[in-house]
Order: sequence, then C-alpha cells, then structure tokens
Amino acid sequence: MKSPFPGMDPYLEQKWGEVHASLIVYTRNQLNQQLPDDLQAAIEQNASVQIDGDYSHSITPDVHVYEDGFDASEPNSDANSVAVAEPLVLPMTPQTRRHVEIRDLDGNVVTAIEILSPANKVGIKGCGQYVKKQSNYLASGTNLVEIDLLRQGSYVLAAPDESIPLEHRTPYNISVYRESEPEQAELYRVPLREQLPNIGIPLRPGERDVVLQLQPLIDDCYRDGRYHRLNYSVEPEPRFSNEDSAWANEFLSTQGFRTDD
Repeated sequence: MKSPFPGMDPYLEQKWGEVHASLIVYTRNQLNQQLPDDLQAAIEQNASVQIDGDYSHSITPDVHVYEDGFDASEPNSDANSVAVAEPLVLPMTPQTRRHVEIRDLDGNVVTAIEILSPANKVGIKGCGQYVKKQSNYLASGTNLVEIDLLRQGSYVLAAPDESIPLEHRTPYNISVYRESEPEQAELYRVPLREQLPNIGIPLRPGERDVVLQLQPLIDDCYRDGRYHRLNYSVEPEPRFSNEDSAWANEFLSTQGFRTDD
C-alpha cells in the first residue's frame, strides 16, 4: 500500500529511526546498480551519545579494553583497597549515525550522501558536530549530497540558507555540492504537495551523474514498514503550518483518511 501523500509523507517523520535505516540501505542498493565497476556505495557509521536530550560528539575510543586471558576472579589487593569517588549518573542514549559513501578501489571517498536525522539538526552540540563534519567533507574535495526530509530542527545544509529565494523555500530540502564547482551548491525544492525529485549524484570529474530516485525509496519504506497503520486523523509532529494544515485536511479527506465527524 502506498502513502496517501504524493511525495514525502510527513507522518513518517515520527518513525524516522526506522525510516532512516531503511533509506540508507535502499539508497546504497539503488546506487550500486548504476555505478561503474571501480566504484562502490557502502554504508558507513559513527556513534554519538545523547545526554539529557542533547546530542554530543561522535565517539572514537582513544583507549581499547580487550581480553587477554587474565582471570578476573583473582583479587587485586592494590586496586581493591583504593576508594572510588561517587559519580553523578546521567542517562545516555547511544545514537548511531549512518551515511552512504561512494568509494573507489583504493578506498578514497568520491561522494558522501547524508540523509539527515534529528541528531544532525536538533541541539547545539548535534548541529555543531554535523557542520564540522560537513566542513571536513568540503575541505577534502569530496562531493557532498545532503537529503533533509525532516521539518524539525535547524537548517544545516551546505547550500547557504540566506541565498534561498522565497519561491524555493519548501518544508524539505536537498543540497548537492560538487567538488568540481566549489563556488556553488545546488538546491532541490521538495514541496509537500509534489513527488520527491530525482537527484543527480556527482562522481569523479568527467563522469556522468548517477541518478538517485527518491520517490521509489520512500514508497518502499512505507510499504515495507507497514506504515499504512499510521494515524492520519491527527496533526503530525511537528505540526503543519496553517496553509499546509488546511491543504492536508482536504487532501486526506478526499483520500478517505479523514472524516468531517
């Protein structure tokens, strides 16, 4: 069953953890069907933690603890005699941030594809960490594709927000930065009332783009996740603007997902 919405379904945002994971896999698969034999799209990940609702930095351990055959049952008198200070215990929720990278046979990153999550857009630390990661991509000469299908949070795409004209401001956005054209960025409009666009994914200089068809990926997420069970009788989170709310109410009513009762 397909979503009642013609493009991005805003009700999927409340299931974004599942949707994001599926989109990453489906994006990898679709791209690998088109890439030259000496390029490969792969899923990469790094971990972060959430403390009291805010996202902290990515984690790469400086010290590894490993098993070497030591018998932990034998007491260590020196260690056991040392008093340990009482810590303050804070809740920490692990967050795994996944993205897709297109690499050549030598492991060099040609293009990075980021499908944004709340960890990238919500909270000062989360936004700051993502912008730093974004800057590293741009400084390294890597193509960068950013897909933002979330209405919540801050604008963090590489395409400068202040340069976007009013007619190109939509609830969702996609930015493409090409290493071959470092003085500009491409911005795709993603209106609520239209199908998701097909995106040109840049590769190496002189090579033709491969095409990422986003709409079939969202449709697959909707079908595979059985999201037809979502409750369309209520406003989504975040809530619609007044204009979009009026449109969605009429549209969903004509599709049989809402009634006037």
